[in-house]
Amino acid sequence: MILQGKNVVLGVTGGIAIYKAVDLCSKLVQAGANVDVIMTEAATHFVTPLPFQTLTKRPVSVDMFQLLRDTEMAHISLSKKADVLVIAPATANTIAKLALGLADNLLTSTALASRAPLVIAPAMDADMWAHPATQQNVQLLRSRGAVFVGPARGRLASGRMGQGRLAPIEDILGAIRQTLGSKGPLAGVRVLVTAGGTQEPLDPVRHIGNRSSGKMGYALAEAARDMGAQVILVSAPTCLAPVFGVEMLHVRTAAEMHRAVMERLSQVDVLIMAAAVADYRPKHAAVQKIKKGAKGLVLELERTEDILGAVAKARPSLGKPRVVVGFAAETEDLLKNAREKMHRKKVDLLVANDVSAPDSGFGVETNRVVLLAPGKKEEALPLLPKFEVAERVLSKVAALLEAE
Repeated sequence: MILQGKNVVLGVTGGIAIYKAVDLCSKLVQAGANVDVIMTEAATHFVTPLPFQTLTKRPVSVDMFQLLRDTEMAHISLSKKADVLVIAPATANTIAKLALGLADNLLTSTALASRAPLVIAPAMDADMWAHPATQQNVQLLRSRGAVFVGPARGRLASGRMGQGRLAPIEDILGAIRQTLGSKGPLAGVRVLVTAGGTQEPLDPVRHIGNRSSGKMGYALAEAARDMGAQVILVSAPTCLAPVFGVEMLHVRTAAEMHRAVMERLSQVDVLIMAAAVADYRPKHAAVQKIKKGAKGLVLELERTEDILGAVAKARPSLGKPRVVVGFAAETEDLLKNAREKMHRKKVDLLVANDVSAPDSGFGVETNRVVLLAPGKKEEALPLLPKFEVAERVLSKVAALLEAE
């Protein structure tokens, strides 16, 4: 995980959304980060330092002139150690101070002294966010390299609806991870990932589909982003939230996924086909809902587009993608079927897994896969969380790119 061992300085300002910052702090610690919290004096009127200190096992800094290790002033010590400075929630007042370079409290002094990347998650009343002064300050900070995440639209503390809510915690974590990984091994590489199970309409209310949850594909998109890649995620229908920092393209059918992939093929360096694409579709989809009859129903099916096959044909003339990764979901003869698919589809890396196993494959959080590459001995991975499988796969991709 990109956050493991990283030094995160979390700045917390005075706003009602501060209670969510406690959850953010907890998730950062769970991810293995070393978290130091700075609270403005206004923040302490909403939440005491105690929950942050309990979570981080570190003192919470509030005083501008607080000494750390009896030698360094707090803002100097914290600014030097930070791998990333995160301010969540960030009020309009603090954003204005950051834009002007003011240093009238410990948080703004640390921000001014720090050369670490800055991630800002605003939270305020909708009219305050929309005010030209705030927008001008935001643009100025962006021009200096600050990363903004949110605010989200929804119900505000005032009871009104509008844009001003703190971004979802998962989006803030995504922004932090993307920022930390911006110079990773896939920096500057464009990666297209497909995910989920395609749906082939039978009539307006029914479809032929499969049990793919999309979790593996979404994990691959996240892992690629965390390693510095620019990621496009072509997703069939899933129940998963969009991945922060990733371009999302939503499709439904195999034909739509085929079109989305082929239209972008010349623009990407890496293609990872993790989606469970239907092999067959109804030859004729009914215009109206099919009514239950006394007799059975006979469906005539036809083959869908072979996306990897089309990619294999296009690669020689396009020169792209540089690396193609395929997936093989099997229920029997795993290695035999996987090797055959690897050679038939001309992929550079194939990820094979037995989806009949209860702890891997569709709908679960873990996966047990075998990695195959032409001319190399297969590598069987142990049962791992899908994100760790994704990291292993992307490490192989980075090695293949480097070996070119």
